[in-house]
Amino acid sequence: MAKYPIKKEFFPFSMFAPPIRSPEMAGRMGEMMKPPKWLWKDKEMAVCRETICGYKDEPIEIFIMEPRRKNTDNCLVYFHGGGFFFEGAGYHYSNAKAYALATPCKVIFVQYRLAPKNPFPVPPEDCLAALQWTWDNADNLGISREKIALGGDSAGGNLTAAVTQMVRDRGLGINIKFQLLIYPFVDQSMDTESNRKYTDTPMWNSSLSKYMAGGYLQGSDIENYVYASPIEGDCSGLPPAYIETAEFDCLHDDGINYGRKLAEAGVPVELNETRGTMHGFDIVQKAPTTRAAVAARIEYMKKMFG
Repeated sequence: MAKYPIKKEFFPFSMFAPPIRSPEMAGRMGEMMKPPKWLWKDKEMAVCRETICGYKDEPIEIFIMEPRRKNTDNCLVYFHGGGFFFEGAGYHYSNAKAYALATPCKVIFVQYRLAPKNPFPVPPEDCLAALQWTWDNADNLGISREKIALGGDSAGGNLTAAVTQMVRDRGLGINIKFQLLIYPFVDQSMDTESNRKYTDTPMWNSSLSKYMAGGYLQGSDIENYVYASPIEGDCSGLPPAYIETAEFDCLHDDGINYGRKLAEAGVPVELNETRGTMHGFDIVQKAPTTRAAVAARIEYMKKMFG
């Protein structure tokens, strides 16, 4: 892995790849992850947990995170990354806190059900259900229906892109202010230069993506497949997008190509190509590059929320 000139600020994660050998193994690892305990003790942010109805009325949980000292009617519904197998990691919650405090906004952090026990279409349908719940309960949550945005990283970026298309295609009438796509996975074909090139990069690589796809799709005859591979969908009429990519990442070209397709469809796109980075680089919270990237995301959110 040292053959890639990743910035030293990301060590030791710049030398780490998850030891995944099968979708089942990833699922078992993912089930062991729990939300960080600091969520319930944070002095700057109030957090509560709600159980809502997900896909086919099965229960899922969401965290409602909001600043204690700032009133805001902005809302970001967030879908965490983790290859569709892993629960949110500590840095996902830390990033959500940063968005909530600095934007400011309320964050609905969705714990959608995970593969391989819950393959496609369960995750995007759970995420859509969480967005619908947020929309329906906007008054009780103290948020504006004109200021609801979606965001996600990696697999969560896939879910964000998918849900924006599902809302439009199904005529749900939900106004999505913008979409925040952080090194998103949007192309199930995995037929890009970065996928062919980055087979052994740290944190994530195209070899691991093959395990992910096998456990997530579990077959080729899938109804509404386009929501598993959003780049194959119609991009017209979708909300504005912020897209961030990592340089040494098999998903680098996913973000670039999706941004291009959105722009060609007339969707405003802001692209941030980070350098010297690997997939999931923001796990190193104090790295200067991470701080700059998180600040860029927050600046975009401020601008779009107005």
